[in-house]
Amino acid sequence: MLLGLSASGTVMAIWALAKYGSVADGLTRILVARTDQIVVAGTSQLLGFAFATWAIGFRALRLQRRDLRWAPPRIGLKGFAIGLTIGAAAAGLALLGAVALAHSHWSPDDGGLKDYVTQAVKTFVVLAPAALSEEIMFRGLPLVLLAAVLGRATALVVVAGLVFALFHTLNPSVNALGLGNIALAGIFLGVAFYAPGGLWTAFGAHLGWNATLAVLDAPVSGLPFDIPLLDYCAGAPDWLSGGRFGPEGGLIATVAITAAIVVTMRWAQKETV
Repeated sequence: MLLGLSASGTVMAIWALAKYGSVADGLTRILVARTDQIVVAGTSQLLGFAFATWAIGFRALRLQRRDLRWAPPRIGLKGFAIGLTIGAAAAGLALLGAVALAHSHWSPDDGGLKDYVTQAVKTFVVLAPAALSEEIMFRGLPLVLLAAVLGRATALVVVAGLVFALFHTLNPSVNALGLGNIALAGIFLGVAFYAPGGLWTAFGAHLGWNATLAVLDAPVSGLPFDIPLLDYCAGAPDWLSGGRFGPEGGLIATVAITAAIVVTMRWAQKETV
């Protein structure tokens, strides 16, 4: 984790210096929640933790791709598709539940269908590096190594869940229920990691959840997205809908993520990487 964070920080610093001529000024701009921040942070994390995994996992410990659950393309693509479907379905369930039970709603916004489709595709592409980097960071080498020492269940709770939630404590509009749901989502993604498809299944589930919320204009872990054509308005009470933090800050998301865990656990029993 320390090596990955150091490498990620180095990549961010190089980018800041190249773009703005000042590391301090560039890093200050990266801290502002917006699209380029997500791209830079996600890509930097992906490069940093890919390097850390290579250096420690492959070079120092001599682990194989199978050990880290990097499934071969045929199994990985199928796992990615199924993970994407489960993640998207869980996010859709959370949003529909907020509409039905907490009076959340969508209202018309500027832009047409073409603008919406274009921005939705861009948003999907922007979110992909961040989702993959967090899977390598939290459901990659650290989870595999601690699971070997502490047992899979304990490692899922500690690394995939609690540590994952701690890294989101500075997100905008964060609340206690939101952090609890992020920890639960981390466990869901950890279960997906141990399902057929391994890392790629977890990546698909993560991207499916984030992208579905984003393209429907809902905040993702407190980060807002500006999507043409429609405008999502969270209803009341906040503890049910999630309020400004997005569906992840509400009790309805707790139910949706728990349902996703149950579905994924049943599928993971067919385990073959």
